[in-house]
Amino acid sequence: MANFFKLLFGLLLYIEVAFAAFGVTSSGNNFVVDSGAGLVTTINKSNGDLTSLKFNGKELQDQSKFTQLSSGLGSATVTSSINNNNIAIITIRTSTITHYYIVRSGTNTLYIGTYASAEPSVGELRFIARLSKSALPNGPVASEMNNGQSIEGTDVYLVNGQTRSKFYSSVRFIEDQVHGVTGSGVGAYIIVPGIGYESSSGGPFFRDIDNQGSVQQEVYFYMNSGHEQTESYRTGFFGPYALAITTGSAPSASLDTSFFDNLGLQGYVSASGRGTVRGSYSGTLSGLPVTIGFKNSAAQYWATGNGGSFTSPLMKPGTYTATLFEGELEAGTATVNVNAGGSASVSLRSNVSRPSTIWSIGTADGTPAGLLNADKIERMHPSDTRMSQWGPVTFNIGTSANQFPMAQFKDVNNPTTIKWSASSSQIGARTLRIRTTEAFAGGRPAITVNSWSSSLPAAPTNIDSRGVTRGTWRGVNAVYDFSIPSGVLVSGSNTIQINVISGSSGSQFLSPNFVYDSVELF
Repeated sequence: MANFFKLLFGLLLYIEVAFAAFGVTSSGNNFVVDSGAGLVTTINKSNGDLTSLKFNGKELQDQSKFTQLSSGLGSATVTSSINNNNIAIITIRTSTITHYYIVRSGTNTLYIGTYASAEPSVGELRFIARLSKSALPNGPVASEMNNGQSIEGTDVYLVNGQTRSKFYSSVRFIEDQVHGVTGSGVGAYIIVPGIGYESSSGGPFFRDIDNQGSVQQEVYFYMNSGHEQTESYRTGFFGPYALAITTGSAPSASLDTSFFDNLGLQGYVSASGRGTVRGSYSGTLSGLPVTIGFKNSAAQYWATGNGGSFTSPLMKPGTYTATLFEGELEAGTATVNVNAGGSASVSLRSNVSRPSTIWSIGTADGTPAGLLNADKIERMHPSDTRMSQWGPVTFNIGTSANQFPMAQFKDVNNPTTIKWSASSSQIGARTLRIRTTEAFAGGRPAITVNSWSSSLPAAPTNIDSRGVTRGTWRGVNAVYDFSIPSGVLVSGSNTIQINVISGSSGSQFLSPNFVYDSVELF
């Protein structure tokens, strides 16, 4: 008999879950939104915190910290509505923020949009889903830092002999449409489809935090931050984006958000109020991926070049700077005007200087790809034992570029020495060109060739953020041309020494440093 009642109770529970009705109910200080398909979301009426996220009866929300915009809004006006198309909208307002949670009947996806008229005082705008670690234990290993020992600031840790950080979960915006975490029979994924990054900053190759594994399982959509930020923040409508709950598998990045056009959301621009850009490009180096970026103070977009042509996504009206990228290197620009309902055109040509070189190390593409440790730096700290030894390195021309360091730190692997045997036709007045992708603490190169020393270049553009120790090389590209006078180079053996110079100090991997793109002699 006991087994009968247990079976009956389980059947009733199944029926309740399987046939729950779509809608929004008010329960004390909460709004409870039921998708009608298994997802039940509870939102605090006083501050907009998401305090419960149940999927088929299983609680996915951490109960010690809640899902929030930024680090919580403190207090907000929270209202609910359901339109004639069975779409529920929870609206959360403060003096500078309007945040939307949207649920469609029969869909286990929390659609989200955020309007910001000013940057939060904390200097970053982010959506953070703080989820139950027991329900969703599986996230990126590189950002799982629970029980770790801090080795840099409060964001880089040592766990079981490996370095971990929330920054090591980051992916370039141009590739980061879906990321998430999983558990037994369940997955929680952030989706940033289409133009979801249009009000963010940093361009197509910017990277920001996706996950942090601690006592909670945290999944992020970073809209703005100071994490190696190279341009001013934008305000306006951020998204659409979504938190999708699945039975475990990752959802498609092609999330249909066209229904947003009819919701009347603050700051949102519908498809009919947008235009496109079609164009051509030329002069790019064969083998490098081509990206076309568009930006102004209000928005940013990008498109992938293919066979000399491209088509932009739908863009808000305005005047944009169009930039041709070879790899991640800015290669050419033009101005283009976009009108609602219109299709503008623009032609771009690469103006990257690619001289005939005597020798080169790496490819001038805005990245350190192919250099020593470049294949590891996005997922671990430079001090990690899995890294190859940084040096100082003595590099012989003719050996593989993967023996040349992708970064040079004043207190770790300074100097880098290049040895080269020149023929009589290769000497005389020459130029050594060093391209870099970012710098920290004013680090930049100066050179000594045999017994001759270069003048000291001016300090690079300052970015008030750690870079390479946080798993990114994407800062401000710089070019340093050193004119080597006639008579310095000799037939036979030559030695070129590259030193990090700076007016700032620091120790180990936080000493002044820079990241190499390439080194060329011509």
